[in-house]
Amino acid sequence: MKFTPSKINMFLFLKLPAAFWSGVRLKYIDDNSSITTVKHGWRNQNPFNSMYFAVQAMAAELSTGVLVMKKIEDSNKRISMLVANNTSSFTKKATGRIDFKCTDGLLVELAIQKAIDTGEGQTFWMKSVGTNEKGEQVSEMKFEWTVKVK
Repeated sequence: MKFTPSKINMFLFLKLPAAFWSGVRLKYIDDNSSITTVKHGWRNQNPFNSMYFAVQAMAAELSTGVLVMKKIEDSNKRISMLVANNTSSFTKKATGRIDFKCTDGLLVELAIQKAIDTGEGQTFWMKSVGTNEKGEQVSEMKFEWTVKVK
């Protein structure tokens, strides 16, 4: 599968409908980074007039996970992937459009290559930073991914 925003957004619709209906979309992807976006609105609000934390987590996780998916596809190997852990920090109310950026593509590539070379599962942490339309950080989330050759 070619990794383009439109193809991944269709994947969301078919396989992760909660993220799709909450407004999470992939905006950009290349070999080293990805950006997801979600706009605060009625469907994803909390009682405090900002975006529900779980919606932010879905968008942040997608920005990391899509890079893992892409690197697995590039490896031409059957590799499983799973989130083992995550941490979150919220620094500002998430209102308006929030973009989540991850720049850990090289980290993923190295972990996958090590899994292929050793035959052992690998774990690694990836970071996604959420910023509002003014460029202010609203949250930072880290996800511990595991990969293993099948």
